Amino acid sequence: MARRVVGRGLILRELTIGDYDDMIAMWRKAHLPIRTRGRESRRELRRMMTEFPDLHIGIFETEGRRTRLIGIVIATYEGRKGWINRLAVHPKARRKGLAKLLIKEAESRLRARGAPMFSTLIEDYNEPSMALFKSAGYQRCDDVVYFRKLGDGGC
Repeated sequence: MARRVVGRGLILRELTIGDYDDMIAMWRKAHLPIRTRGRESRRELRRMMTEFPDLHIGIFETEGRRTRLIGIVIATYEGRKGWINRLAVHPKARRKGLAKLLIKEAESRLRARGAPMFSTLIEDYNEPSMALFKSAGYQRCDDVVYFRKLGDGGC
């Protein structure tokens, strides 16, 4: 597992299924919607981590022997496009450049897989995320409308 010091007391490393509970807690603290019966179920994340082990990235803060997850991004690669998903930084660790660091790390790993372009989906109410990705060089594409179909008919 690749580990890298990225700041004072900060370590970047790949996430494992052993980090699952901390990942869910992180997304809750960041007020992201979570589907523990779907895409964020332990089973689904284990499957994705097996397929893309290098694309589940966390930043951990260390204090003495204590380590806690303070930033996370999950990326996927579909063969022509890299996707940046589930980006979150703990509210107390924001405004320190960690989100941009996670975006750049995900892009680097996707580029190594051959991705010529990167995309992300952001809910229309999430202005801070839109501003973040715009500042990271992403362009808003208003000509795309997102549709999906779930087995239970919900959104």
